[in-house]
Amino acid sequence: MSYAVSDSPLFDNLDLAIRSGESVALQGPSGSGKTTLLNCIMGLTRPATGRVEVCGHNLSSLSARRLAAVRQQHVGMVFQFGELLSELSAIDNVAIAALLAGQRRNAAYEHAEGLLRELGVPSTATPAGMLSGGERQRTAVARALITNPALLLADEPTGALDYESRESVADLLFGLPGKHSCALLVVTHDDAVARRADRTFRLRQDRLLEAAA
Repeated sequence: MSYAVSDSPLFDNLDLAIRSGESVALQGPSGSGKTTLLNCIMGLTRPATGRVEVCGHNLSSLSARRLAAVRQQHVGMVFQFGELLSELSAIDNVAIAALLAGQRRNAAYEHAEGLLRELGVPSTATPAGMLSGGERQRTAVARALITNPALLLADEPTGALDYESRESVADLLFGLPGKHSCALLVVTHDDAVARRADRTFRLRQDRLLEAAA
């Protein structure tokens, strides 16, 4: 797969496969294309050449409607700052993802309640002033997991957290592939977080290089 900005390659001949139950960390300097790669994997950006496959679906060949359905069904995303709706409770933030994916209301809220309980987040608290940074990220993880995705993506999920919260969220994230049989791709600048992954890659000078174990 390749992608260019203003005719200058951002990455070229990139080849990456992630298996179910496996965790991969992606590192690289700012501007190297890490977030663009995540956008390609989510189908938000189309590569100039090559293909992106998620659960056997070639995202580049799908209509916008079908692409959205595949993304809702198979891909979960955790952002650096959680991207929660501050006026909604934790359980509402989690359940809304299930409702948008077509789950029935009772089932969506029951599942959301169970995930938040498992992750140690008070379900009725709102993100604004009532949840710590770590709890907000755990809520974001619950929201990403509620559709039982095959692939979980995380973009700097610990970047805005203090040390204790970082360790807690990292423990949670890297335990998910084994517990939920999903594949995990984490973009991070933090070497301590990256070392938790089964494999680590670096984007550098438009190439993807696997780091030595």
